[in-house]
Amino acid sequence: MIGEIVIPARLASTRLPEKLLLNETGKTVLEHTYRACQTATRPTGITVAVDHPLLFDTVEDFGGRAQMTDVNAQSGTDRVAEVARGRPDVDLFINVQGDEPEIAGSSIDAVMSLLESDSSAQVATLATPIRNRHDLDDAACVKVVRALDGTALYFSRSVIPHPRTWDEGLLSEEPPVFLQHLGIYAYRREFLLRLNELHSSELEQIEKLEQLRFLQSGCRIAVGVVPRSPRGIDTREDYDQFKMRWQSRGG
Repeated sequence: MIGEIVIPARLASTRLPEKLLLNETGKTVLEHTYRACQTATRPTGITVAVDHPLLFDTVEDFGGRAQMTDVNAQSGTDRVAEVARGRPDVDLFINVQGDEPEIAGSSIDAVMSLLESDSSAQVATLATPIRNRHDLDDAACVKVVRALDGTALYFSRSVIPHPRTWDEGLLSEEPPVFLQHLGIYAYRREFLLRLNELHSSELEQIEKLEQLRFLQSGCRIAVGVVPRSPRGIDTREDYDQFKMRWQSRGG
């Protein structure tokens, strides 16, 4: 199957204004993400789906491929779908968020392989074990529980599964009891083409999690588990920590 990475990129950001254009390392956050995506071996190309000419020019300047998408698109998935409509030659689209400058190429390959190997799943995504109570209790850390076949049962900002009696040992269990959902997806092109037919669901509105719309519509979401995942850039502190790691590696 032919797969392509799409990086949805919005200029506006709430907690850290225009974070994708921060370039205190000599490269913008968006370029770092693009370069990280280039380390994947399975996809055949990368498109940055942008909503502003400034982002378009930024991508062109560092040698990437950009596509202007609807400035009023409701989500990154809608931008990926816009790219998919014009790419009938591509079977699978991998959605990588633009604020993931340290994403592993192996994770991108893994989520693509997951969808290739499960013909009944329309979407695939990844999760990683939660090993500390702070992350488990953090509503910004989205949790997922899986069925025995590895497909998603539910996503939530709450603790799931919710222990009736707390035991600290649950955090070190193998296989892991608690899983953090990671914001990387692979979609089949036909799923993206009918995305606008999936109306917003009650669960999606309550939890503010788009993937619940997919689940409530009957979509099967395959969930793979990776040992760890780097943190994305949401705040100034996140960016400063990324800079430190980048500099410690010699830039």
